[in-house]
Amino acid sequence: MYFLTILLFSYFQVSQQIQNATADGREILSNPILTPVQGTLEVMLNQNVSLSCHSDSGSPPLKYTLFKASQKVSILNKTDLMPALFNLTINSASDVGEYKCKVENEIHGGKYSRSLNFMLKEPLSKPVLSSPISQAKKGQNATLSCLSEKGHLPITYTFFKGKQSIYQVKMQKKEAAVIFVLINSCSDLGTYKCRAENSFRDITKYSNSFNFTLAEESCDSQPWIIFLGLILLAFVIGFALAIRFFIIPSCKAGKFTSASSTGLTSTNKVEESENYVTYTEIKPIQKQECAVFSVSRREDEKEKRESPTIYSQVVIRDGIQGTC
Repeated sequence: MYFLTILLFSYFQVSQQIQNATADGREILSNPILTPVQGTLEVMLNQNVSLSCHSDSGSPPLKYTLFKASQKVSILNKTDLMPALFNLTINSASDVGEYKCKVENEIHGGKYSRSLNFMLKEPLSKPVLSSPISQAKKGQNATLSCLSEKGHLPITYTFFKGKQSIYQVKMQKKEAAVIFVLINSCSDLGTYKCRAENSFRDITKYSNSFNFTLAEESCDSQPWIIFLGLILLAFVIGFALAIRFFIIPSCKAGKFTSASSTGLTSTNKVEESENYVTYTEIKPIQKQECAVFSVSRREDEKEKRESPTIYSQVVIRDGIQGTC
């Protein structure tokens, strides 16, 4: 009953004030509207911004007060119905937050506007690409994280392997973007990079490059093993060709030279270098004894064959040669 009495008294009091104001020709004060003059709530550090606070109706003089959260920022008195302009400078991230304004005159104690929230537009810093491990085993899922310490949200992160994009994510919080890389072979070890971008002047930033290493074996050693194997194979082939075309012909030529050095070479060799008779050197023999020597006739070398060997015996008696 008591509460109802107070409510009715307040209603009649307000009604009386409205009637008095109407009788005096004064308008009822409306709720003010707070708007950014620059048309956007996205701001940058060290940027000057303006807020307009305006009440469509109400009898001057009007008193406008700007608040950040619950703290008074500035006060303006207007003798007309023109908007009140509040000029601000965004010096740090603490200057970004919730703003609202209040208007009052002699009739009304005050009315508040809706709140506005500025959003700081900050250029991106170079993202850092990292992993808790540098060595990975085959079949292991390795973690890669990419983070820009500075830059307004949202931030879009793109991961690259070489020049190929492998994953993209948009972060709404100041957290690192994370992907998992399956290490199956040496080709999965890298090189990895990431890119960060936001709406600040369409500027993108790239991270450092990152490479994993394989724990079990070195992938760099495999090309060297193949290279050394090819060198060894070439050496064996070269050595075989040298034996076939240089060493064997040299040995054959040496045998013929030894045979001809005895002085028992046929005169046919002088006349025809490709068709001559070679005599085998024999030791001095005693009288009445037979000596056996062989005569081989070398045919045309172009045919690569020799004539059959003919064996003869020579008997020497009292200085007279004869055939045994």
